[in-house]
Amino acid sequence: MSSVAQSAGAEAFHAFEHAGWQGAARRYDDAFGSLTRQAIDPLLDAAQVRAGARVLDVASGPGYAAAAAAQRGAQVAALDFSGAMVEMARSQNPEIEFREGDAGALPFADGSFDAVVMNFGMLHLAHPERAVSEALRVLRPGGRYAFTVWAKPEEAVGFGIILDAVRKHGNPDVPLPPGPPIFRFSDATECDNVLKIAGFRNVDVRKVPQVWRFSACGLLFEAFLAGTVRTQGLLHAQSAPALEAIREAVGRVAGEYENHGTVEIPMPAVLAAALKP
Repeated sequence: MSSVAQSAGAEAFHAFEHAGWQGAARRYDDAFGSLTRQAIDPLLDAAQVRAGARVLDVASGPGYAAAAAAQRGAQVAALDFSGAMVEMARSQNPEIEFREGDAGALPFADGSFDAVVMNFGMLHLAHPERAVSEALRVLRPGGRYAFTVWAKPEEAVGFGIILDAVRKHGNPDVPLPPGPPIFRFSDATECDNVLKIAGFRNVDVRKVPQVWRFSACGLLFEAFLAGTVRTQGLLHAQSAPALEAIREAVGRVAGEYENHGTVEIPMPAVLAAALKP
């Protein structure tokens, strides 16, 4: 692929993600909030976020990680490319500075922060390497960077269930703007390589156990349909009969994870952390 075509593809993916999150902000909170919050304490621990630390939360979404860092006594700034997300985060956390901005072009001076964190933001970026380089730039020497992504779909079972249902009952190859592979950073080697190439050292990658809980087996499908962008786009591009078959299949398999009236889906995160020399 030519560099011009790559650039156009990246711009299309960025626009697709941005438009999606403008629409999905409120529904993300309902669908994924209880799940993605489970990684925040391990994320902040890995970045050594403590009282007095200057912390930047990139791709901050509704502001979960920023709020948790502030509760630890850190001095927090936060940034997201979705104005709808920023507005929501500000309304819930008026004491924190949230701003609109690009993870690949941070509006902060070199060495501004002791820690930079990103909770499940990497897979939404058209240029993840730029975000890693920018995190390095705005950190002071000795500062720490940490991010989370989803484990592979064989382990993050919710993704496995929905993608398997699309393969069996629909069309997984619908035309969507091409983005970086959604599970690229589920691979510890990929995390290690990208962080070290950017200039980070002491890379540590590990799993964080998480469980997605629902009161009914049909809610797994609804969460993906309402609270995501790429997977939502994949589902909306299916024919009506295929979508109904996918919905039924997802509900049926989700039902296998019911435990005393609660559906409990394993959804581990991969947590990568590193040091700026």
